[in-house]
Amino acid sequence: MAEGIDSSASHVYRPATAAQVAEIVLEAVKTDAPVTVVSGGHGPWSHAPATGVRVELGELAGVDVDGTTVRVGGGAVWGDIAAALSTHGLALSSGDTASVGVGGLTLGGGVGWMVRAWGLAVDQLIGAQLVTASGEVIEVAADEHPDLFWAIRGGGGNFGIVTRFDFEAHRLSGIVFGEYTIAGDSAAVLRSARDLLRDAPNELTVTFMDVPAMDPSAPAGARLSAVWAGDDTEALRAVMAPIAALDGVTETLTRPAYREILMEMPMPEDGAPAGPPGFVGGNGLFAELDDETIDRLVAFRAAYPASVVFLRSLGGAFGDVAQEDTAFPARSATWFVMAGAFDIPGLVDDEARAAIRADWREIETGRLAEYGNFADTERPEAVPGMFTEATYARLRAVKARWDPQNVFRRNHNIVV
Repeated sequence: MAEGIDSSASHVYRPATAAQVAEIVLEAVKTDAPVTVVSGGHGPWSHAPATGVRVELGELAGVDVDGTTVRVGGGAVWGDIAAALSTHGLALSSGDTASVGVGGLTLGGGVGWMVRAWGLAVDQLIGAQLVTASGEVIEVAADEHPDLFWAIRGGGGNFGIVTRFDFEAHRLSGIVFGEYTIAGDSAAVLRSARDLLRDAPNELTVTFMDVPAMDPSAPAGARLSAVWAGDDTEALRAVMAPIAALDGVTETLTRPAYREILMEMPMPEDGAPAGPPGFVGGNGLFAELDDETIDRLVAFRAAYPASVVFLRSLGGAFGDVAQEDTAFPARSATWFVMAGAFDIPGLVDDEARAAIRADWREIETGRLAEYGNFADTERPEAVPGMFTEATYARLRAVKARWDPQNVFRRNHNIVV
C-alpha cells in the first residue's frame, strides 16, 4: 500500500486498521519521509500541504461503549462521540467544535466545556493503542509502557500514531447552558466572572468570547457562556446571579443536549472544512486574571476590528491533578486566554501586525505557559514554553527512547 514513497512528494493514505498504519510508517522510515497525521476535520496540520506521507485516520472512527469505558478510533470527531455517548447517558469533556478530532485535541491536553467538572480530555484517558516509529502496534496504559502513556497525555503527536483512545466516561443527566450577552462593559463582566469562579462549584465552566461577525455559531459581539454539568437550572441561575445583575447583561438559560453546544465549522461545497485565515496573536495559561490583564484584553479587542478575545475558566477538577501526573503544563492556571487578529489583506498590514504582536506581548507577561493546541504555527523555539522545564526534559527522554530518528516531527516537535 505504501510502497515506493517519494519523500519530496505528497502521498495521502487512509488506513482502516492499525496494521495498515504500521505498514505506512515502516515505508516512510525507509525514505526518511516526513509523516503528517490528521485526526478529524481541522487544525493547522490538516490544512497545510505536506510533502512525504499524510496519514488521514478518518476510517478509524468507531465508538464502542462498555459500561463507562469508551474506546474511540483515532480518527473519530468529538461531535460523533458526544452523540454516541448521549444514548448511554454518558459524556466526555471534549473540545468545543463538533469536527475537532479526538486525536489532536487529546494528545495536546484538551480544554473543553467540562474542564472544571471533569478535567482535561487526557485526564479521562485510561489507555491507548499506538503505532511506534519502529512499526510496532502496542497498548499503553498506566501499567503498560507507563512512560509513553504519560507522554501522550499532553506531549502531542511526537511519540507515535494513536489508532485508538480508551476513556473513562462520566454519567451525565443533562446540562444547563447559560448565555449572557453583553451590551455594556465587558471588563466589569470579566471581573465579576473572575471573582465568582474563585469559589464556584466544579459543575460550572464559563467561556468569554468577543468576536467580529464570522458565522451563525459565533455571532458578533461579547458574550459569556456558562455550562452546568447537571440538570439543575436553578443551580446555574443562582451561581451566575452576580453576572446576570450587571448593567447591559441579558441572561438566557436553556437545557440542550451536550452535543448541541458543540460548534459547527463552516463547510465549503467540497465537504472539507475550510482552513482558517492567518492569525496574529497568541494564547496562554494564566495563574490569575488580574485587572490589568482584563483591561488589556478589552482594549485589544477594541483596537482591531478583525480581532478575537477568548477566555475559559480552569481550576476545579483540572487543578486537582498533580503537575507531574501528565505532560500538560500549568495545573495551577485558573484561566486560559487567547487574543489575536485575523491576518486579512486590506485590514492588517506590516505596521498593524507589529502593533498586534506588541500588544500581545504585554498581555502574555502574566502567563505560565503556552497551550500547544491553540498554537497554529510550527515554531521550534516556542515548544519548550509549552511545558515545564522538568516535563520538557522528561519528554525528550521519552522521545529519545521511542522515536530517536524523529519520524513524527510534523507537530510541536520535541527534539532530542
